[in-house]
Amino acid sequence: MNEAVTALLERAARPDFDVWRRGIVRLGGCTNPVHLLGGTTVVDVRTGEAIRSFTSDDAGGLLLVACGNRRASVCPACARVYRADTYQLIRAGLAGGKNVAEEVGGHPRVFATLTAPGFGPVHSRRERGGRRLACRPRPAGERCPHGVPVGCGLRHAEDDVRLGEPLCPRCYDYAGAVLWQAHAGQLWHRFTLELRRELARRAGLTRAEFADVARLSYAKVAEYQRRGLVHFHAVIRLDGPDGPAAPPPGWAGTGLLAEAVRAAVGLVRLPAVGVDVVGSRLIGFGTQLDVRPIAAFGVGERLTSSAVAGYIAKYATKGADVAGAVGGRIHHAADMVALPVRAHVLRMMGACWWLGGLPGFESLGLRRWAHMLGYRGHFTTKSHRYSTTLTALRNARAEHRAAQQYAALGLGDRDTVSVGTWRYAGRGYSPEAALVAASVRGGDGHGAG
Repeated sequence: MNEAVTALLERAARPDFDVWRRGIVRLGGCTNPVHLLGGTTVVDVRTGEAIRSFTSDDAGGLLLVACGNRRASVCPACARVYRADTYQLIRAGLAGGKNVAEEVGGHPRVFATLTAPGFGPVHSRRERGGRRLACRPRPAGERCPHGVPVGCGLRHAEDDVRLGEPLCPRCYDYAGAVLWQAHAGQLWHRFTLELRRELARRAGLTRAEFADVARLSYAKVAEYQRRGLVHFHAVIRLDGPDGPAAPPPGWAGTGLLAEAVRAAVGLVRLPAVGVDVVGSRLIGFGTQLDVRPIAAFGVGERLTSSAVAGYIAKYATKGADVAGAVGGRIHHAADMVALPVRAHVLRMMGACWWLGGLPGFESLGLRRWAHMLGYRGHFTTKSHRYSTTLTALRNARAEHRAAQQYAALGLGDRDTVSVGTWRYAGRGYSPEAALVAASVRGGDGHGAG
């Protein structure tokens, strides 16, 4: 008999089995929980009486807490929670709720996708009218300086391993691609500044006057493409000077906001570091830009707030693994040899390692971010006044669960405070616990408590 099954049967014979099992089931299928040792005491605030105590011994020796990882490739269960929270955060900034004024639903807002520029032709999938087109149609016999055909007449399927791979790796500008990734976060910051300037200019105001009458808010997510570079998908909104509850000025409209976004993207440029090695470079966004207005409700092909929230939430749980990269940091150059990655991804990692070891690039930390193909920014960010926060959503969920537990214990009408001391004691599952967690995941995250 399998050792894990044997261990589970032995555990089932113990009197604390139900408590132990419930501690695993309530994690919803988390793949790598955190172990805690310690205890918590519930104290009556008025009298100082210790009403109830709970220790890790009461949970079967260890208290298991969900890992909370946002990446679906690492922990699908926790990623579902993160995706749901992100959806609520984005939607609250478009329709109100979660302590955001409902008036925000009438403010000008657009959904924008900002792309990376090209650093060499790659295999891609093209469609028109539901029909697949040739990847890169070019005259027959036309070749690059290295003798490789510059065109591709194939109609790639969605699972074609060649998608995202350069037609000629020797022609591809890997140094430029890595430097763009490293500057992408700063490039977005410059874009938000330039957008404020552009809006002020179109309204006939100075930047100071603009700040007195309007406020720009946004929420964005970074998405990796198969070619290893990120796109930014963003909700951009115009409010009055005090945020979501304040009406925007009369001159502010969705059309003006969309035009200003398009103009600002074209104006943003950053000088790359390390000009002594790679030469003088100005880094900007790609020419592909999509800016669409967001409607409160769907009519025909109009983009709704719910659709946008769902779209951004979906990408919030993805990482560089979408491009075929790895989830953990690379500590030695030799480690890259054994990585199960595509040749293109390996070359990008190698470019990070090469540039990261040269003078002039220290500030970019390229070796530290080689596993992310040079990108060192956050995947999901928002401006301060866009809407609620992920922390507020998590706290509200925790308070709701605590209130349910207190009510079940008959403490719902008492003013209490929890005092506890906990310390980290490892992570993961024992073999028998892994079986129970797998059954929860197989049951779509639900189990009997």
